[in-house]
Amino acid sequence: MAEPGGGEEEEEEAAAAPAPKKRRLAAGERYVPPPRKLSTGVSFGAEHFAETSYYFEGGLRKVRPYYFDFRTYCKGRWVGRSLLHVFSTEFRAQPLAYYRAAARAGRLRLNEEPVGDLDIVLKNNDFLRNTVHRHEPPVTAQPIQILVENDEVVVVDKPSSLPVHPCGRFRHNTVIFILGKEHDLKELHTIHRLDRMTSGVLMFAKTAEVSKRIDEQVRERQLEKEYVCRVVGEFPEHEVVCEEPILVVSYKVGVCRVDPKGKFCKTIFQRLSYNGQTSVVKCLPCTGRTHQIRVHLQYLGHPIVNDPIYNMEAWGPDRGRGGKIGKTDEELLKALVEEHRSKQSLDILGISEEDLNSNAENKDCGNPSDCTKSARADSINENSSPAEDGKDHERNDVTACPLNSNTNLETLEKNNELGSCENQDGQTGEGSSEEKDPLCVECRMRRRDPSPKELVMYLHALRYKGAEFEYCSKMPEWAMEDWEE
Repeated sequence: MAEPGGGEEEEEEAAAAPAPKKRRLAAGERYVPPPRKLSTGVSFGAEHFAETSYYFEGGLRKVRPYYFDFRTYCKGRWVGRSLLHVFSTEFRAQPLAYYRAAARAGRLRLNEEPVGDLDIVLKNNDFLRNTVHRHEPPVTAQPIQILVENDEVVVVDKPSSLPVHPCGRFRHNTVIFILGKEHDLKELHTIHRLDRMTSGVLMFAKTAEVSKRIDEQVRERQLEKEYVCRVVGEFPEHEVVCEEPILVVSYKVGVCRVDPKGKFCKTIFQRLSYNGQTSVVKCLPCTGRTHQIRVHLQYLGHPIVNDPIYNMEAWGPDRGRGGKIGKTDEELLKALVEEHRSKQSLDILGISEEDLNSNAENKDCGNPSDCTKSARADSINENSSPAEDGKDHERNDVTACPLNSNTNLETLEKNNELGSCENQDGQTGEGSSEEKDPLCVECRMRRRDPSPKELVMYLHALRYKGAEFEYCSKMPEWAMEDWEE
């Protein structure tokens, strides 16, 4: 899970190569990370797009349920243990009865042979395949607007509620899939990302060379990023600089807070307008931390009007202003989850009941081609930078991450560093289907669809400027001076 996440709302790529041993810096000297190891562009073929189809309903883009394969090689610590024992201790998002039923239905395969007995003992290099019926949460029906397309880049205006690339429960309802399927834009290299609930300017490079060139600007902090948001109350007219350190409370739920033990960060805010109730604020992140803009605004007492995390009652009567929460981290997380559960809006938070039942942090992942080189950054904040925040904190459903030989199921539920999306395979199982699946828990549930309004958060990446480029989107409607709720 993230958000989510996101984290906030965007992060340029973190270095993929192992960090060298740092030397002691001279006074005033700034550490510049080494160039990251570039991966190939994200590519999908007709077989991926044919897994299922979209339909539109009530202002939402929906994906018809489809079958999908999880794949993994036997984890070393599973050797000598039975499948029953592994399922009962490692995969608690589903009851054992589900796995027994899946085996009877031929959906569990070990070394490509049907598993008839969960008491079978695993051996080194055993290959496990689990076919599941996959449901994706709906996203806004608002189309992705292409701002610029040339030989080097594709720049889009991302709607709120869309993840950048497949991760967690999202695969087809992602920017990467929609661009490939509806605009024939494939093999794209992500330069940065925006959190699922953040809208705005999103850049992709068409070649590794272009990606590397822009990445060097990212590493040298030569990129200027400008966001706009609408916040609660009358924001000060003068420029406000917030340098409060930020700490991640939970990678799973995707929650952060100001804490002296957190990482240094800096955001500059300037009020653009005030309509008597809410203010439009320009945000200039100087560093990149998870949810930096949102957490700093909450700390200042002006949270984003419709922030589904940082403007909730769970933070107390002051909504976290000045860092005053009055709860332990565990109490805070429980209160946030319960508040969204009562509103039937866990999907807005980016988590599911299965995630909560698994009682474990998990790893952000997508799949093979789903994993862009910024998969590490698929849920980080709107302003993260590679030198400063290389972990992926987007909330994801652990039961929806396809795997290949380079990953294993154990990492999905046990690894609390959501920082690296390993190469994962994206092939389908039994094909696309709208029919209800007799083993699928989701098929037996009736979920409330979010309204299109619920899928918009008032935070927008307005402008990205580098040494050789500048890309801007239109000011969103909610940011107009005379706009009222």
